[in-house]
Amino acid sequence: MARVKTDERIVVAMTELLRRQGYAATGIKQVVDAAGAPIGSIYHHFSGGKRDVAAAALRRSGAAYGELVGMLLAPYDDIAEGIEAAFVSASETIADSGWLNMCPVGTVAGEVADTEPELRTIAAEVIDGWVEQGSALYRARGLPDADAHALMLAVVASLEGAFILARTQRSTAPILAGGRAMGAFARQLTAAAANTRSDTAAPA
Repeated sequence: MARVKTDERIVVAMTELLRRQGYAATGIKQVVDAAGAPIGSIYHHFSGGKRDVAAAALRRSGAAYGELVGMLLAPYDDIAEGIEAAFVSASETIADSGWLNMCPVGTVAGEVADTEPELRTIAAEVIDGWVEQGSALYRARGLPDADAHALMLAVVASLEGAFILARTQRSTAPILAGGRAMGAFARQLTAAAANTRSDTAAPA
């Protein structure tokens, strides 16, 4: 088995610690201990120290979750069904994990928005990427640009908020409720898009 590079181990360790305890509570010693790396390797690979490691972790986890969302939504031709299935899957995963944070991006963004502008900017870029990926999928399913964007933005917002409530209440109910609400919103938008197409196609 190929050895994982030290910088990759550090980023993976930071990602997991951000999931578990957020940015402020995570120290460099915890990161290197979890990575099995000497403390000097942090500054060798990441000259900005903790902030740079966290930035890399946000980008890495953001890309991974973007791919996951796409994988969950893509198999469904019906937009609403895909959204509801994705929320069900998320509810099962967070419960099975012992209520760990599903993704550190939203949590860290909320935590450091006013204290770490560089990390806030990176988190915003990651979230923008998620929204654009999902919007492209919804456009391909027939939604107009504005509706596709609004739906994916609402899905991300609902899911991130539902994760907070689920962890706090130790319950999947907030995620399942969010999925039903987003499914209803998707059905409303897809029905409106279908009516518009019918009106356009109807003979004068």
